[in-house]
Amino acid sequence: MNIETSLKKLFSLHTFGVKLGLENVKKFLGLLGDPQNDLKAIHIAGSNGKGSTASFIASILMECGYKVGLYTSPHFVRFNERIIINGKQIPDNIIAGFINHHWDYIINNELTFFEVTTALAFRYFYDERIDYAVIETGLGGRLDATNVLKPLAVVITSISLEHTNVLGNKISGIAEEKAEIIKPGAKVFIGILPDEADSIIERKCIEQNCELYRLDEYLNRENNNVELYTEEIELDEWDIPLKGKYQKFNAALAVLTFVKTLNEEGSKRIARGLENVIRNTGIQGRYEYYHKNPAVIFDSAHNISGIGQFLSEFSDESELYNKNSVLFGVMKDKDIDEMLKLLDKIFDNIYITQIDYERSATIEDLKFHCDRLNIKAESVYEPVRFIREFLNGDRQGCLVVLGSMYLLGQVKIGLEG
Repeated sequence: MNIETSLKKLFSLHTFGVKLGLENVKKFLGLLGDPQNDLKAIHIAGSNGKGSTASFIASILMECGYKVGLYTSPHFVRFNERIIINGKQIPDNIIAGFINHHWDYIINNELTFFEVTTALAFRYFYDERIDYAVIETGLGGRLDATNVLKPLAVVITSISLEHTNVLGNKISGIAEEKAEIIKPGAKVFIGILPDEADSIIERKCIEQNCELYRLDEYLNRENNNVELYTEEIELDEWDIPLKGKYQKFNAALAVLTFVKTLNEEGSKRIARGLENVIRNTGIQGRYEYYHKNPAVIFDSAHNISGIGQFLSEFSDESELYNKNSVLFGVMKDKDIDEMLKLLDKIFDNIYITQIDYERSATIEDLKFHCDRLNIKAESVYEPVRFIREFLNGDRQGCLVVLGSMYLLGQVKIGLEG
């Protein structure tokens, strides 16, 4: 079976939808020899920042000479981006062989796309004898397929309202869901969380006999600067390629996790890990400049908090351009009204589009929200063509392609085609 056929079969599993629960994936992993039990894992959850933080941690570990597996989702262009070891994507033949060998079991037990992908990642990391696995959750935490690990460390980057149809519409409920990845004896690291979320994480740490490290207790944030001070390291200058002050918080959380989990110092290697994060992990879609003159920026801000962080950085840059436009597409389970209100404050033109994905808000959905809020927006049914036309227009303009990673991925595939 070739890779194209294998991936077609794998993507067909989306018809089984999202099944929250661990029974199926546990049985499948048992069939595979329970590879997750032998992984030295750092398990990461969060409403925003988990992909960036995971990439920073993996990059630091790599610069320190470790063999590191990194599992993230979703991918942008190639499925293989989800599963990498020391910057190299999982080979096609490994994917095809896994799907071919286990296909009958997968279909007979109605495993989901994410369950199979998670099992594939864990078995691949085990077979390759990695030193550390950096694992990002998919959705939530408690019933996420990755929540079969016995991690060395747990990282919770941020908590805000997201996936409310699944996780609930209260910060406390979402915090409870994410806290369930905390396992006995693991070291737990948290970003700057709302008080109610912080207290829930603290209670869970007490229950599981886990040491809790709060990022804010190691930061100095005077004069609009971010400085990290621990017993092991002092960082007051940040040379990171990911734009935005919020990325400094993600980087700081990654450094704190590294030094406290491994009891290592090595400031030069840590600095190289931060500096080389794109080269080492291939991270994309974080305030990413696709083109300049005219400017086209990709950002995967997909909820209120993420958009707020992006706009706080972009608001100053927006003054550099004659006109600022946004092409927006998002999942239907987000707080679309509040997201559109934020966009309307900054952008001269709002364009709405949809993603070829079952959870996507349609153009008609987005248009309904815009009309209700009296926000003027134009519909774009061919986003790739729209972007190409923009590139041939005003060289002093700016277009931000914003929202779901699935939107950015589909656009990138089209532009590279």
